[in-house]
Amino acid sequence: MPEDLRLGPADAAAMAQDLIAADRPFHAHEVLEMAWKAGPAAERDLWQGLAELAVGLTHAMRGNSAGAVALLRRGAAALAGYAAAGPYDIDVGGVRQAAGDLAERIERAGLASVRQADLRLRLLLTGTARSTSPPSGQGRGGDPG
Repeated sequence: MPEDLRLGPADAAAMAQDLIAADRPFHAHEVLEMAWKAGPAAERDLWQGLAELAVGLTHAMRGNSAGAVALLRRGAAALAGYAAAGPYDIDVGGVRQAAGDLAERIERAGLASVRQADLRLRLLLTGTARSTSPPSGQGRGGDPG
């Protein structure tokens, strides 16, 4: 991610969705963390929770079931104070439910029970991001390279 990247909240949510859909949740976490740090105090839990969900997905992709479960649950809990249809077309209710279900499945049946598609949580109510596209040349799901 470019260090000077500045996005409005709706564009940050859209880019994070694109990155998750492209199996790059680590990079989605960076975008969401940027929004968390730049956003108003009233939205910090929203962005922090979404960033933690993305880290949970990263742990799952890297084979760390304990880290995945912990971060998916922590992220979902941080979103509890927001309406199901959150700001910026974020599907707070849907992503909380999906993250909780995924954490429960990983805890109960292990990462072997999780398909790659299960790690592509849908953040947005519309299911599609806008014109913001993720930077190219980044490694799958993890650090650049």
